[in-house]
Amino acid sequence: MTVLENEYLKVAIDLKGAQLSSFYDKKTATEHLWQANTTVWPWHAPNLFPVVGGLINNQLLVDGQPYDMARHGIARQSEFILLEADEVSASFSLPYCEKTLKVYPYKFDFQVLYTLIDNSLRITYKVINLDKKTIYFSVGAHPAFNVPFNKGENYEDYYLEFETDEHLETNLLSANGFFTGETHPVPTPGNKLYLTRHLFDDDALVFKQLTSRMISIKSNKHDQSLSIEFPHFNYLGIWAKPGADFVCIEPWLGCADTENHHVNINKKEAIQKLNAGHVFEAPFYISL
Repeated sequence: MTVLENEYLKVAIDLKGAQLSSFYDKKTATEHLWQANTTVWPWHAPNLFPVVGGLINNQLLVDGQPYDMARHGIARQSEFILLEADEVSASFSLPYCEKTLKVYPYKFDFQVLYTLIDNSLRITYKVINLDKKTIYFSVGAHPAFNVPFNKGENYEDYYLEFETDEHLETNLLSANGFFTGETHPVPTPGNKLYLTRHLFDDDALVFKQLTSRMISIKSNKHDQSLSIEFPHFNYLGIWAKPGADFVCIEPWLGCADTENHHVNINKKEAIQKLNAGHVFEAPFYISL
């Protein structure tokens, strides 16, 4: 476990998955990150690479060749290497190896970099192409935040505030977690989406055409809030297991397959392309 700390925040990161496991507000003594109750949802904030969401037949197609790949990819189940750390920053690496080449036939180094900056945590995804050819990948975040923040409060007291007014349309998912090609409006008064126990009965809300690049979790009862800023991520998932006391705010560069549309990785929706020898970086921020 790696711990970072400054005047405002104390955070912890596991080597498995380079997963953030605590996001603690020192001023209010509040743990904001879901603590992975195994009977409800056993994760804190998995990092998604080299796919986001599910693949048809749990197979990734590369040049027509199928490779077995679990939902959300290999990173969240892998042991990372701690490259370096100090009081306020840490870098973790998942390099390619024989095991990864069997399911994802590219030579890469996937890194997750954490840096405390005052009352914010910057999380940067970095992909280094170590291959002699172009590689393709998706990357995304899946952090779960405790709602309500404090004991004695109600889930329904909370809402998500978008950076700008939005006419939200969610992209519908099948029972198998694949896009159906259909959309459905999500009512929002202005820039607010109120949390309810039934908001996620039909799986995640997935937005592909947001104007906003920041969302805040707020309450009608007090001024405490937490914001997620994702300037470089074009897709966003919002999800909670129905009845659970958390909400996931998930910036993505990539997404699940569409039903009856199993294509090569280079043709996947929102796929990222990285030429040989090049480096990709995309940060997002969690702030009090």
